[in-house]
Amino acid sequence: MGILCCFESSFSKVVASRSSSNTGKGKNHKGSIKYGFTLVKGRGNHPMEDYHVAKFVQMQEKELGLFAIYDGHRGDTVPSYLQKHLFSNILKEEELWDNPAASISKAYQSTDQEILSHSSDLGHGGSTAVTAILINGQRLWIANVGDSRAVLSRQGQAVQMTTDHEPNTERGIIENKGGFVSNMPGDVPRVNGQLAVSRAFGDKSLKSHLRSDPDVQTTDVDVDIDILILASDGLWKVMPNQEAVDIARRTRDPLKAAKQLTAEALKRDSKDDISCIVVICQMEKKRYENESLKLLCW
Repeated sequence: MGILCCFESSFSKVVASRSSSNTGKGKNHKGSIKYGFTLVKGRGNHPMEDYHVAKFVQMQEKELGLFAIYDGHRGDTVPSYLQKHLFSNILKEEELWDNPAASISKAYQSTDQEILSHSSDLGHGGSTAVTAILINGQRLWIANVGDSRAVLSRQGQAVQMTTDHEPNTERGIIENKGGFVSNMPGDVPRVNGQLAVSRAFGDKSLKSHLRSDPDVQTTDVDVDIDILILASDGLWKVMPNQEAVDIARRTRDPLKAAKQLTAEALKRDSKDDISCIVVICQMEKKRYENESLKLLCW
């Protein structure tokens, strides 16, 4: 297992930062992959609770694109912790290159244990997470807990790469752990009447009834894939996957695409914090075939 190089691509803007009406963009070393992000505070009477990561780093001989949305609840300390530590914990896993799915899952759960052990400092709130690791622009690993979502455009068709972890869909697991699912108070199913997701980081008071293990998916990034969208539920509550892909594909500027998606969500009266990262791949067939020969593993 190699050590993460301290060098970050000079083509990436400083983008792993606190989110409060925040925007930015960057690209990989070759300029064939570009990203843009925008985060907008919702209408709730609380501080912004969404955090993000969007950057390229060098590790061994690989260029890694690291993208994430962390959607906090009951405070911003847990998503802030995830922004600082989740990717570093994933990349420190000794078996990462040999067994990436298990390593990513292990890092998610060990990070959750860190959060719980520091609950006196971090409080009793929690966070969802969706993370994407893009290796040499060719292989994509996506993981999530909660309802933040990753969606690909494959030949213009939306492909959801994550699972929305909702209490109703995992009711049996919650009840077997001694919890319950109720629509009261409010109008959506909640774990013990409190939390509207069945998997999350933190939430110490509910942890005995929750899970923090992620769903992990992988795919080759070939010429058929042109866009990746990561967003919090502030977007997905008001916009179907296909419509988000259609809007993002209207421009080749990922920052403009991210802004258009968040603006449309606001127009549709989304009240939650809205965080959106758009990654645009510009892979020509000949270059894809040549670079595929160089991809070592994963």
